[in-house]
Amino acid sequence: MRMLSLLAKIAVFLLLLGFAVKNTDAITIRYFLGLEWQAPLVFVLLVVFGLGISGGLLTGLLVMARQRRELLTLKRELHAQRRSPAAVPLEAA
Repeated sequence: MRMLSLLAKIAVFLLLLGFAVKNTDAITIRYFLGLEWQAPLVFVLLVVFGLGISGGLLTGLLVMARQRRELLTLKRELHAQRRSPAAVPLEAA
């Protein structure tokens, strides 16, 4: 199984390397106010891909932090209810 995983990683690396070699043409990215940036296409794609990953990870971390805060709040409420069982209203069955 390790050998199959290693072969798959090598194949993906070679495909990406071939993609990078074929896309070395310089492109111009134009910003506002006449600003320009020239770079190889593969570099621009790598930067955009990295920014996308960073944005996704940041969003995921923010969601996880919110869920942890909510979980801590719920645990505190549960702990408080277990301390004083008389305060818990009984539900009608």
